[in-house]
Amino acid sequence: MTIETKAPMSGKIVLVTGATNGIGKAAALELARMGAQVVLVGRSRPKTEATVSEIFKKTGNNALDYIVADLALMSGIRQTVEAFLQKYDHLHVLINNVGGIFAQREVTAEGLEMTFALNHIGYFLLTNLLLDVLKASAPARVVNVSSDAHRFGALNLSDLQSEQSYGMGGFRAYSQSKLMNVMFTYELAQRLEGTGVTTNAMHPGAVATGFGRNNRGMIGFIFRSFGHFSLTPEQGADTVVYLASSPDVDDVTGKYFDRRKAVLSSSHSYDEAAARRLWEISAELTGIASPQPTA
Repeated sequence: MTIETKAPMSGKIVLVTGATNGIGKAAALELARMGAQVVLVGRSRPKTEATVSEIFKKTGNNALDYIVADLALMSGIRQTVEAFLQKYDHLHVLINNVGGIFAQREVTAEGLEMTFALNHIGYFLLTNLLLDVLKASAPARVVNVSSDAHRFGALNLSDLQSEQSYGMGGFRAYSQSKLMNVMFTYELAQRLEGTGVTTNAMHPGAVATGFGRNNRGMIGFIFRSFGHFSLTPEQGADTVVYLASSPDVDDVTGKYFDRRKAVLSSSHSYDEAAARRLWEISAELTGIASPQPTA
C-alpha cells in the first residue's frame, strides 16, 4: 500500500514536547505527514521509540528523531536542549505541549511545585534556551498549548507555586498555570518583536486523551469520563498544526487561538505588568538571561 504524503513542511525542523500521547502525538504525526523533520520529546524511552515507529509506519517519513527527558525538571529541560543542539543547528517550530494536572500538591526533586514546574517553567525555560537557534532559523514559530481553563485562573504572584491554596483536585493550580501560558506567550511576543520568530497560544478543546487520568479520586474520574464526549486528539491538534504550518499566520504573533481563529483570552491575561513580573520571577528561578522587551 502506498502512503500518500503532502510536503508543505519539507525542510522544516519541528520539536514537539509531550509527543507520545494525545494532542502532541497527533500533531507530530500530521506534521510528519506534511514532510517536516520531527523531533519528539517524551519521558519514557519505550513509549517514545514506539511512537516514532508508529509515525514512520503511518507516514513513510524517516526524518524522525526523539529525545527522552523529564520536562518537569530544569535539568531535564537543559538535557533536552543539549541533546537537540548536538544534532541540529536549525529549529523552525517549537511546540510546547507537555503538561499535567495533579490532584494532590507534589514537589519536584528540584523543589518546585509540579504543576508550576511542568506547565509553566517547562515552557519558559525550554523556549528561552532555544531562542538563539529559533532566531537563526527565522522565520520560526513557537506554539504554546494552553487551555480555556485559563479563564478560571487568576495570577497570584505571591503564590505561584500554590503553597497557600492548591484548589479542588488541583484545578486552581492548573488553571493558574494555563493562564501563565497565555501571559508568557504575550510577553514573549513583545520580546521577540523584529526577530522573525512568532509565538501564539491556543485552546485545543476538551480532548479525549490520557490527560489527567494519572489521578485517583474525583479528578481522575472526571478526566476519564471526558472520553465519552470529547474531541479526538486529531481534532484537538488541528489548531496546533495550523499555527505550526499555515501561511495564514506567517506574521501573526501574540494571539490566543481557538478553532483556528484568534479570540480574546481572559481579562487577567492582558495584565502586562503582571506578565512582566511573572517573566522576571521565572528568569530568577531558572537562572537564565533573556531578551528584554521592546520599548
